[in-house]
Amino acid sequence: MEHYDVVIVGSGHGGAQAAIALRQNGHEGSILMVSRDRNPPYERPPLSKEYLAGEKPFERIQIRPEQFWADKQIDLRLGRNVNDVDPMAHELGLSDDTRIGYRKLIWAAGGDARRMSCPGSDYAGIHYIRTRRDVDTLREELGGGGKRAVIIGAGYIGLEAAAVLRKLDCKVTVVEMLDRVLARVAGPQLSEFYAAYHREQGVDLRLSTGVETIEGENGRVTGVVTDSGERIACDVVIAGIGIVPSVGPLIAAGAAGSNGVDIDSYCRTTLDDIYAIGDCASHANCYADNKVIRLESVQNANDMATVAAKAIMGDKQDYDAVPWFWSNQYDLRLQTVGISIGYDATVLRGDPAEKKFSVIYLREGEVIALDCVNNTRDYAQGRKLVMAHAEVAPDTLADVSVPLKEML
Repeated sequence: MEHYDVVIVGSGHGGAQAAIALRQNGHEGSILMVSRDRNPPYERPPLSKEYLAGEKPFERIQIRPEQFWADKQIDLRLGRNVNDVDPMAHELGLSDDTRIGYRKLIWAAGGDARRMSCPGSDYAGIHYIRTRRDVDTLREELGGGGKRAVIIGAGYIGLEAAAVLRKLDCKVTVVEMLDRVLARVAGPQLSEFYAAYHREQGVDLRLSTGVETIEGENGRVTGVVTDSGERIACDVVIAGIGIVPSVGPLIAAGAAGSNGVDIDSYCRTTLDDIYAIGDCASHANCYADNKVIRLESVQNANDMATVAAKAIMGDKQDYDAVPWFWSNQYDLRLQTVGISIGYDATVLRGDPAEKKFSVIYLREGEVIALDCVNNTRDYAQGRKLVMAHAEVAPDTLADVSVPLKEML
């Protein structure tokens, strides 16, 4: 049986950064990265944007050139699942029937795309955007004549895909169960702006609409039937309805967790010598009023990876990074800092008609988050307000003649 000093499960942003951070912090022992993905580590956000649009080849979305991992003596074991974890023996069982020993384990497995469960959800032509392979298959079908798309879910993934498909001159219908787009991540003002903008770009946006069944012929999707009985003909379906954290082997091994796997401020699970980071890690976040949450973002994955690596090296530092996110749709760049959970007031700063504005979220008078559209200055300066838990009068926040940096 092989043995490594540190084994990292997952090759996304968190897994890659964990390996990099270990080497940067002086770790000289052996490192193995295990991943079910067959590709060396690559960025995930471009999958629903530049990579889907064909604007960036795969080489340009790799986190590091492939040779980097060999140069840093980081072994990659690709195309393998982890079947089980034995925390007492400090062993992993892989899908190729090999067993790997470890001293420390970093679980960075992310999550699986949540699958459709309605009748017809197993037809060919139904797509999820989670891996390079997912997008390559979708691009092949679009290139083969698929010009009518139904997108299920109006979160970041769904709306980003809609923007790309409109650019590719596809007929796009977005179906969303809730009464507004981006409902889980933004307030009504931002939702209304994005809904109107997508409609201006030719997207048929159906809100407060569920999917009853998916229809097909000869094993392939031909249409989506909504809960009102309407049939929307299509060549492809893209479902962007969230993820399911990939933590099964950890939970089976006895790790605490319900929505993901629970970690402490050093990214340690309840199992000895096992850390968890990124999308699958459930943690108390000081920017979410100390609520226990999961954060699905590159920032969270990278910052948790560094915290875990430092802890393994004996430099324990609490995870307290300010969350940030971004989304590119058409000519709109949305940058978010902070978490708007529990907000009780909003301030609109700027004019949405000019496609440059910010929505500032307050809780009990404190600035807790900003959504900035084509407004990098507000994003950068507002970040400091969020970090300082600043209390600023709404009228002052709304005054675009006063830079946010002057409000500290």
